Amino acid sequence: METLAQKLDSLTKPARLVQSEVHGAVRCLACAHRCLIRPGKRGICQMRFNRDGELFAPWGYVAAANVDPIEKKPFAHFLPGSDVLTFGMLGCNFHCDFCQNWISSQALRDPASSGSLNYIQKTSPQQLVQIALRGGARAIASSYNEPLITSEWAMDIFAIAKQHALRCAYVSNGYATPEVLRALQPYLDGYKIDLKCMSDPEYRQLGGSLQVVLDSIRLAHELGLWVEVVTLVIPQFNDSNESLWETARFLVSVSPDIPWHVTAFHPMYKRLDVSSTSSQTLQRAAEIGQEAGLRYVYAGNLPGRVGSMENTYCPHCNMLLVERTGYTVRTNLITLQGTCPACGQAIAGIWS
Repeated sequence: METLAQKLDSLTKPARLVQSEVHGAVRCLACAHRCLIRPGKRGICQMRFNRDGELFAPWGYVAAANVDPIEKKPFAHFLPGSDVLTFGMLGCNFHCDFCQNWISSQALRDPASSGSLNYIQKTSPQQLVQIALRGGARAIASSYNEPLITSEWAMDIFAIAKQHALRCAYVSNGYATPEVLRALQPYLDGYKIDLKCMSDPEYRQLGGSLQVVLDSIRLAHELGLWVEVVTLVIPQFNDSNESLWETARFLVSVSPDIPWHVTAFHPMYKRLDVSSTSSQTLQRAAEIGQEAGLRYVYAGNLPGRVGSMENTYCPHCNMLLVERTGYTVRTNLITLQGTCPACGQAIAGIWS
């Protein structure tokens, strides 16, 4: 019987985000681990591997593909009310113990995720774009697992999507290299980044480094990508006022127009002994973001329980522009030019 590793290794192509090293080793540039991978070995993500001195990367399959609301990513200032074809593969460069997609993300890392073999469906970039068009999607997004480690596949899909006037987006942990962000720039419109906390020791427990993610947020914004940031607010992990203020102040330093989503944690994967985030905590976090100077702050994962924190308001005249309940957009008054119809204030985002 074919193993998960054998199946995945058969669905690969030579990687483009790579640098050759001595003695047949290669340096992977797809994420900030910058793995030095010797022949016969794999990177930290387990999905990218060195075969006879050449780096191979995932290509030609999905583990999931669905047409669903773009608010689910979540994006609030990126084609609100539109559907997006979201696809994902397997693997991740982090090992978060609260991951909701752990069966996909921890493939080849956690034996309990071996069932992900059954998720694999062969496909092509052309087929995925056609599914998006038939489904009425206005965008295509790479999500579910960490898209950075499968960026060659995503870029091949996005190149065709652009020919059909589809917007393209990543839903990512932001553990990127400047090389991968610059490679993605011609294809990518939106980049949603998880900023999990403001503690480097905590980040290292998840498998990354805080400064890398902060640098990625700043560089993505400088490259002209539309950036939205999500912080999953977890009790006893990142829910202190100090941590939330630090997060909000950093985002303001990049741009006060970056939407910040503070979302509710629910017990998941290995973090089952922590209570769910209360609506009061989310509202406190959102208020901190507003006080810090962010113009667009949203509370998520508790639809109908966070008051006005699901909606978009004009930062100049405070007119209600986009009314939401969960993933449903009930009203969208932002003009096609991206302005408030009452006062003409430009509202940052991608609206068409």
